[in-house]
Amino acid sequence: MTTPASLCEAEMEAKARRAVMESGDWLTANEILQLRGVSSHSDCAQPSQWIQQGDIFTINDHGTDYYPAFGLEKEAGYRPYSVMSKIIDIFKEDKDGWGMAFWFQSINSYLGALKPQDLIATDPDLVIDAALDEVRGVTHG
Repeated sequence: MTTPASLCEAEMEAKARRAVMESGDWLTANEILQLRGVSSHSDCAQPSQWIQQGDIFTINDHGTDYYPAFGLEKEAGYRPYSVMSKIIDIFKEDKDGWGMAFWFQSINSYLGALKPQDLIATDPDLVIDAALDEVRGVTHG
């Protein structure tokens, strides 16, 4: 049975998904392989292998998988930042791809009102701490 609360929740999730997709922070595998500096001949440059190895996550929108551009290190030939696999491992029991997308793109009080995606390159250890804080949840003493 559909309740007003479940309808409201579905509308909020749909709005959040639209905001994620409209952010411009997501690339298809083909778009990644067309970036300058990416070698499509190298096995380690294959986005599908990154998924299998747990180096990156995807979201699926209308049948297409999208990779987080903010999770790719330009200076390393657009390969995933090493911190991405650690964060995916932290969230593997709690969040799917969309859950991780929402977390990375949301303002985070643990990070001083910055988004986790904004600190991946500059302060990856702090982002890991924020992810650990997220899975611990709010505790009251």
